[in-house]
This record gives sequence, structure tokens and C-alpha cells, in this order.
Amino acid sequence: MGSARSHSACGSENSDLTPIVHPGLSDPSLRPPPIAIGRRLCHRAALTPLLDCLKTMTDVFTLLTLPQTSKAFSALPAHPQPAAAASGARDSSRSRVAGAVESAADKRGPVVLRVVGHPIKATTESINEADYALVRRTIRILLTPGEVATLPATYDRISRACRAAVSDAGKGEGLYESMKMELERCVGTIERSLANDERRGTEWLVPFTEACACSLTRSTFRMYRPLVRLAYTQFENAVIKSTRVMQAIRDGIADWLQWERTNRAPHTLRAHLPRLVQHLRRHGLYKDVVESTYLTLTQTFFTKESDELATAGTISAKDFLMHVQTRSEEEFERAQEVLLDESVAPVRDMAEGALLAGRLDWLAKDALETLMAARNDAQLKKMYKLFAKVGGLKVLNGTFKLYVQKTVKGIVTDQEHDDEMVPRLLEFKTFCDKLVAQAFPNKDFTYGLEDAFRAGFKARRNKPAEMIAKHIDKAMRRGQKAKRDEDFQAELDAVLALYRFTDDMDVFRAFYQRALAKRLLLGRSASDDFERAVLKKLKEQYDPEFGTSDNMFTDLTLSRELMQEFLEQQRKKGADGTVQRLNVMVLQRSNWPFSARKKDIDLPRWMQDDLMAYTEFYKKHHQGRKLDWDHALGTATLKAWFKAGEKELSVSLYQAAVLLLFNEEPSLAYADIKAQTGLEDAELQRTLQSLACGKKRVLRKQPVGKDVNPTDVFHFNADFTDPRYVVHINSIQVKETAEETKRTQSSIEADRKHALDAAIVRVMKGKKELNYEQLKTATIEAVRKHFVPEVSMIKQRIASLVEQDYLRRDEEDMNKYIYVA
Repeated sequence: MGSARSHSACGSENSDLTPIVHPGLSDPSLRPPPIAIGRRLCHRAALTPLLDCLKTMTDVFTLLTLPQTSKAFSALPAHPQPAAAASGARDSSRSRVAGAVESAADKRGPVVLRVVGHPIKATTESINEADYALVRRTIRILLTPGEVATLPATYDRISRACRAAVSDAGKGEGLYESMKMELERCVGTIERSLANDERRGTEWLVPFTEACACSLTRSTFRMYRPLVRLAYTQFENAVIKSTRVMQAIRDGIADWLQWERTNRAPHTLRAHLPRLVQHLRRHGLYKDVVESTYLTLTQTFFTKESDELATAGTISAKDFLMHVQTRSEEEFERAQEVLLDESVAPVRDMAEGALLAGRLDWLAKDALETLMAARNDAQLKKMYKLFAKVGGLKVLNGTFKLYVQKTVKGIVTDQEHDDEMVPRLLEFKTFCDKLVAQAFPNKDFTYGLEDAFRAGFKARRNKPAEMIAKHIDKAMRRGQKAKRDEDFQAELDAVLALYRFTDDMDVFRAFYQRALAKRLLLGRSASDDFERAVLKKLKEQYDPEFGTSDNMFTDLTLSRELMQEFLEQQRKKGADGTVQRLNVMVLQRSNWPFSARKKDIDLPRWMQDDLMAYTEFYKKHHQGRKLDWDHALGTATLKAWFKAGEKELSVSLYQAAVLLLFNEEPSLAYADIKAQTGLEDAELQRTLQSLACGKKRVLRKQPVGKDVNPTDVFHFNADFTDPRYVVHINSIQVKETAEETKRTQSSIEADRKHALDAAIVRVMKGKKELNYEQLKTATIEAVRKHFVPEVSMIKQRIASLVEQDYLRRDEEDMNKYIYVA
């Protein structure tokens, strides 16, 4: 039975059964051509039957070995199959072996197996040894690198010898061991050949990649997985993991990288590097050999390059930053072409980190300032990304804050260009907002920008708030013109955003309310709707104190209604003349930022009569109230006749009173004008200067000059010309003069003293006693919504309250203050 099992698996030359041969190889003309492997030829087709036999050896014995207890034959049918069916089965088979099964009538009886055919002849030992030797010689020839030799037999003969050696002689294990030894010898030869190769560096990688591509490790053993694993293991342990080969691989990678990075161009042998990567990846050595070596070399090279560039001092921070960006792109392209995708980002990050290490402070200080000054937001965005990769955002943010603070400080302290302060701040703030939104998308930069602006504003107290108020005044007088409502509103919002950065909110409020009052009284506001909208925003988002400004609009509305009633009454009385052209605005002094004047201009008699008529009318309607006339913001329209023709002059009431004097005399001295008007020197000089020294000179001055002196003489200018019929000369009323600014600032300082006194007394009344530091902190907190006082000012107010017996010092601790009830 064992003999039948052997021959049914693999026939021999002495058997009368049809031998099983490798298909397509019995005819020598059908043999495939040799396949080139490295430096040798390999008869792949000859080795394939050998592998089949080694694989079959295990499969046949596994299938035909019966267990001790088996139901293999008890499952057959009790009645034998018909003879015709058995005969047909024999006819259709190519084998001469046939069998028949005879069984007893009882289906539970024994089953008899009868073998039909000629007796099997035993194979002699000498024939088995010859087959075994033939197969071994074939294995040696096939696995000898660099050798081109003829196979000892035909493919068909080698195939039958392999099957006989495995199936008949039972020498499959011996052939496997022989195969294993020949593989060891083969890979050893390859390793020595690579180690002794004269080529070095990048060139050495060429034979190595060719050796890795050998069919020995790729396709020769494809049909038998155990041999594939064996070949891969032998090649990996003996060749790739060889100390000499491993070092040569690293040297080759280093030589290639050094050449490409130094010459800034692709190496002629770069195409072999992706192959090297794929071979080592298959052996699980990519990360340990290629990636780690690549990253180490990258860090070493670019750290050295960074040190050399910084030491040489021949490159600016801006150029160094551009160099880093260029190098980063080069490394990205190279790694993308050669390495696996997972290694591209680490290589780029390593290159950038090595170049920027130790250079962040220098780059942030010099490059940032240069790029910010040039408004180069594109380069700044790239700079941000580089710093983000190497963990340098904290350094960049700190430098960004310092630069913004320095720039804002420079703008607000430039006293020669105070008129340009707000436009410059707006331009810089717009750029910074765009930069933070698009290039620096990090909340820390947003907070840093606000802190920097606030710190920059503190470099000059009061003035930024004053100039912001005056800038809004210009915008409201100018109006939106061709701008859309949305655009004009956005422009106003941008200016108000600067107001957030000043601690001097009371300064802004004082100058803004004064300018608003002038615009409303002189009718110079472009839009009441925008005036109300700005006031609402100021009240709700910035300072609740602006709520009192709404009363200005109320006063103007009531004044118009009252004036209409007065004019109607005058018409009923039959009054005629200038009184019908009178327009009076009655204002509650608490709602307007003007103080009462001790001395005002002496108006012509007919003007005084008209004003007296209105005073009597007002007292009849509002008994107990007192009217104080303020002519500083009064206006008048005069008709004048010049040689060029008639003109209407829109002037201030002060200007009108001066010009009307020239109806009586063509020339008047400065002293005569002062005596007849009663104006103070400062106000009179300013009025005469606007009439005789400005662009529209309706008076002539002798001697000629820009300044008005007490010895000057003024003449009516009959030669005055202007292309327009209505000539406006009252712009001096709208502009804030130096004297008015000084008065406003003095008023603010006085209000601050009162506010500090009230805050200190209120705090001490509640706490009864506090030391100096506690009182100072509590006082600052109490007035913070209006202004942030200087420490010296707080000390002065505390000392003043001690003198006034609101407070006293503790007798034992002079640093402690006690409230005096």
C-alpha cells in the first residue's frame, strides 16, 4: 500500500505508468531563455520543478497518510457500481492503474480493496542517488552568482529527477538543506562582492540596488512561500544587515545628499535612491536606515550652514529668512521625489528647525521690523509659518508687540506732525488688523496688538485723545461726499476704535462735545443722523457720559420752535427790518461745553435793539430765567459792494461788527477798532488777521505782514475779487484755536482735581482709614472710567485734602490716613 501511495504521487523512469513531467519542458526547443540576475544567468524554468517537488513532498504524505481509526471506506455504497460505469472511468483515464471494489451483500460487511495492474518494480538505490546528485548540481549552478554554466540535463530530466529524489528516495529534506546551504553561500558571495567593490559613495548604491533587484529575492521562489521567506531572510541577514554594507548604504546616502545640497541641483544617480528606498522598505529597514540617516544628515548640514551664515555676517535677517524658505522648498521637493510620503514633512521640519535654531530672536527683531516697514504681509505670513513649525511663536509675538508699541509711540510723540497723527495711526492699525487676521491667525497676536497700541498711547498723555476728537470733527464737517453710508460709517468706526486705546476718556469727551456744539450751532454738520448715530455708539460702547449730549439736540429743537413764535409775533406787530432776519438759539448752559464770558463784543446799536426785543419776548414766556448772550459763535451775512460787483459775505458776528465800522470810515487804526468793539487783544488780532491776512482779504493792512500789531492801520479793500457770489470767511469759528485748546485743557485739569478729591473723600468715608498704597489703588479704580491719574497728582490731592481737614495722618504711622468726619 505504501508503494502504491508513492507511485501514485510521483512516477519514475522504470515504472510502466505515464511519468508526470513539467508541462511544456519535455521539448528542448520549448525551454525558456536564461534570465539575467545581476552578473550571472539563472535558468528559472529549471528551478521551478525543483520547487514543485519540494512543495509536493509535504502535500502527498499529508494526504495519503491514514489515521489509526478511519471511516474512509465505510462511507462507500453497499452495492458495487455498474460495470459500464467502471469501464468508462478506466477508458477515460491516461493511467494504466485501475481498481475495483467488491463488497459483500451485507452493506455492513468488510470492504475488499483489489489493486489491478502489473507489479510495481522497486527503484534501485543507484538510480535514486543519481537523481539526487543531479538536482544538487542544478541547485549549485543556479545559485552561483556571476557564473554562466550549462545545466547538467534537460528541463524535463531535471524535473523527473527532482520528483524521484523527493517521492521515491525520500530525500526532500536533504534537498531543502542543500538549497539552504547554497543560499547561504550565494548571499555570502554577494556580500563580499559589494564590500570589495571599488565604487564608493553614491556610485556604490548602483550595484547594491542591482543586487537587491536580483530574481533570487524577488521572483525565483515566488511559487513556494517558505523558500521566499528563507531567501529574504538570508539576503537580509547576510547582505543588507552586514556592517560593511550598512555603513556603505549610509555613506552613499550622505555622499548623495552632500552633493545635491552643495550644488543645489539633482545628482545624476538620483534615480537609484527611490529604488534603494523601496528595497529597504520591503525588508523593514526604511525607518532605521534611510529615514533616520536622512534626518540626522539634514540636521547636521543645516545647523552648520546656519552657523556659517550667521558668523560671516554677510546676510541680513530678511535675506536669511528668504534663504530658509528656499532651502525648505528644495528639501520638500527632494524628499517628495526620493522618500516615502510619511518622511517628507519631518525632513522639511528638520531642515527649517536646524536653520532657525538659535536665530529666532535675531530674525524676529531684524526681519520682522524690515518686513513690517515694507508692509510685506506675504513674507510675514511665511515667517509666521516657519516660526510656528519650530515653536517660535512666543518670540515672534513678543517682537511683534514691541515693534507695534514702538511705532505707535513714534507717531503720537511726533509733535511736528500732530495734524497727521490720526491718519497715520489709522493706516498702521488697518495694516496690523489685516496682518493679524490673515498672516498671524493666533489670539495671542490679537491681544498683543491691543496691548501694544494701548502702551504706545501712554507715551503722550491727553494729546492722542484730543487729536482723535478733532479728526472726527473734520470728518463730520466734511461729510461722506461720494461715499456710501456703509463706507462712511466704517470710517467713523475705525477712528472710534482708536479711542479704546486711550486712558484719557475725559479729554476726548471734552474736545468732542465742544466740536459737536460748534457744528450744531454753526450749521456745519454734514448729517444730523450720523451725529446721533455716533453719539449713540459712544454712549453704549465707550462712555455713558455722552448721554448728556443728546440734550443739545433737544435745545436746538425748542429754540427753533420758540424763534418761529417770536417772528410770528413781530410780524403781527408790523415790525420790519433786520429783526425779521434774526435767529436766536437759547441753550441751557449745563448741556453745552461753553463757559460764560465776562466781557463780550460791543455790537452796533441796531443789533442790540433786535436782541433786546427777543429778550423781552423770552422773559414773558419764561419768568425767572436769565439770558446771557454769547456772541463768539454768532454769525452774520453782509452785503458788500466792491469794484468787481456785489458779494455776500458769510462772516462771524465778531467779523461783522469790525467790517460795519468801515461804512463810516475807509481806514481805521487798530486802536480805534479796539475802542469801538471792546474786544480783547487776542480775539481782535485773530479777527483782523482773518480779514486782512488770510486768503480772502476784504481789508488791507499797513504795513503788510502775516501778523497783526497794535500799530497797524486797516483799509477797506475795494479791489477784492472772488469767483463766487457768496464768500465764506468765518472758518476761524470752526477751527479750534490754540487759546481755546489751552482753555479746554485747563478746564479738564480742573475737573480732574475735583473728580480725584470726590473719589478720595468717598473712599475714605467708606473705609475710615487706609494706608497710602491702599488709598492710591482705590482712587485709581474709582476714576478709571474717566481717566487714569498720575501718581504724583494723587499725592497732591491727598495732601490738599489733609490741609483742608478732610483727612489726617495717623500719629504713629505717617503712611496711614484717617477720615475726618
